[in-house]
Amino acid sequence: MSDTPNSEPAAQEDVQSDGENRGNQDQFHSYSELAQFMAVAVGIALIVRMLIFQPFNIPSGSMRPTLLVGDFIYVSKTEYGYSRASLIWPLSRLPVHGRILAGAPERGDVVVFKNKKDNNRDYIKRLIGMPGDEISIRGGTIMINDVAVQRDYLGMVEANCDDSQLRAVPVYRETLPNGVSYSVQECYGDEGLYDWRGPYRVPTGHYFMMGDNRDQSEDSRVEARVGTVPFGDFVGEAQRVVISVDGNRAKFWQFWKWPSAIRSSRTLRAL
Repeated sequence: MSDTPNSEPAAQEDVQSDGENRGNQDQFHSYSELAQFMAVAVGIALIVRMLIFQPFNIPSGSMRPTLLVGDFIYVSKTEYGYSRASLIWPLSRLPVHGRILAGAPERGDVVVFKNKKDNNRDYIKRLIGMPGDEISIRGGTIMINDVAVQRDYLGMVEANCDDSQLRAVPVYRETLPNGVSYSVQECYGDEGLYDWRGPYRVPTGHYFMMGDNRDQSEDSRVEARVGTVPFGDFVGEAQRVVISVDGNRAKFWQFWKWPSAIRSSRTLRAL
């Protein structure tokens, strides 16, 4: 008789223990599935970033008026194929050379490249000179193989050239020999430090780059700092502004201020 009351609580305890074990197992499986999902998501994101496109933020004004500080852009890696430079860090530091699935760059492309002369930092400039070209700048006008690039005056606009105050600067519309057209600004008119340069002969396998903010861009005109860029150092072609945030109204991390700081007119703008 005494065994019966004692056996019932024991059986009940066993049932509760089994339930707790199943609950723990279900919780473990849920965490495991979540971890697997996160790992797959991160893996897909890394593959997309490495092989298809990569996001960049514009931190300086060297490409004004085409690109502004606070623009977030995406760069296509499929346009030029793949090299060491197009890999993500630290793979971009590997001692490998050459390019696979290479597509030919075109004059006027906006290109992100690794600048070996500046600790392998990412630079963004416009492709002006092709391999074999002779490039000169005469009073702000680009000469390609002794032929002047078409340059039409658009007027004076307010620009923040010195990161201090707005002032009126001349803006021009340049049209390259292949028909690519874009705007450039001249903070110091046609007598800036870089408005009289060259001639430069572009070596085989290299390209001549210039920023659209002609007086405030260190580019191929500054041989000691940049020079002509080897094709193997191309990361990809910048194709579109995804979103643009005015840094004077909100810092990147102040996301709660973004609604008032977003430059809606630049959203999804093609380059």
